[in-house]
Amino acid sequence: MLARPDTTQQPTERAHAAALPNHERTRCEIWTRVMGYHRPVSAFNIGKQGEFAERVFFLERR
Repeated sequence: MLARPDTTQQPTERAHAAALPNHERTRCEIWTRVMGYHRPVSAFNIGKQGEFAERVFFLERR
């Protein structure tokens, strides 16, 4: 039987060192598929951005 690594440990110091201060961070561009095309959400008009913000995601159970 293979032993699984312990994933319940607290984050290491190395993980904390990887965090960037706010002034060094960049915005993450979110893309989504609309009518068969992938587009950045930032390119949507104000109405479509509002619709995107109201989307509800679900998991299909079989």
